[in-house]
Amino acid sequence: MNLSTRSLDRYESRRRPVEVGFWLFYYLINAIANSLTVMQDVERRGLDVAPWEAITWESSSALAALLLVLPIVWLTRRYPLQWRDWKALIGIHLLASIIYTVAHVLLMVGCRELVYAWMGGNYNFGNWSSELAYEYLKDARSYLGLVLMIEGYRFVLRRLKGEARWPDPAGPDIEKSSDRPERFLVKMLGREFLVPADKVESVSAAGNYVNLHVAGRDYPLRSTMKDLMARLDPDCFQRVHRSHAIHIDRLREIQPGEHGDATLVLHSGQSLPCSRSYRDRLNQRIQGRTGDKPVGTI
Repeated sequence: MNLSTRSLDRYESRRRPVEVGFWLFYYLINAIANSLTVMQDVERRGLDVAPWEAITWESSSALAALLLVLPIVWLTRRYPLQWRDWKALIGIHLLASIIYTVAHVLLMVGCRELVYAWMGGNYNFGNWSSELAYEYLKDARSYLGLVLMIEGYRFVLRRLKGEARWPDPAGPDIEKSSDRPERFLVKMLGREFLVPADKVESVSAAGNYVNLHVAGRDYPLRSTMKDLMARLDPDCFQRVHRSHAIHIDRLREIQPGEHGDATLVLHSGQSLPCSRSYRDRLNQRIQGRTGDKPVGTI
């Protein structure tokens, strides 16, 4: 494992707090910079605006935008940017930008009214129709910037982590066993290497990608779960959830749930959900392979 790979692995272990910290820092800096700018404009124009008002305006806007980052993250994961879907994506993001503006304004105005009431004042947003139109002109650009920022970050991360692809173009008859790949080609840090299909421990859907979990790493593959399962060896792989599949031989333990579902623990320590609709099929597969009670059932 080279230095770049080790650094990436360390980053992955801290990825969530780093991402949260980035957005907190990003909007904090925006709030401070914009507040200073507004206060300078107010002073230059000689307006009767207290410093706390300018700080409230910009801080409430930044806070509202921060709260809306998570929905945009979810939306871009659900509908990732792809050229083939550009027409549908334009409609989706156009509608989303309008919803973003309305939500941003409502949160922002709500925060301002609370602060003004606390300070003994009264906040007046103005004419809602004209103000919403004005805010949309600004928020639509902010929304587009956020989408591009999030998608750009994911693109770079996929390239650094390694992205898998089929070794050969998929043919029309993917159901044939001859079309089942024995290996995946993974490009990572400017290098390409082959990953045997039987080394894949589990598969998880992620938007228009599926993540191949191999030896503690996830390699995104542009595919649907349905297409991938049609090409993987059915004697080795079993779908256990709408969004998850496992290599049967990597299963260590089945922990039953309260409503017929279960949690699956692999030899690597990875835990995956098993929905009730797939539970019986999984038990039959395991019994067929072991000729006994499902291994590891509690």
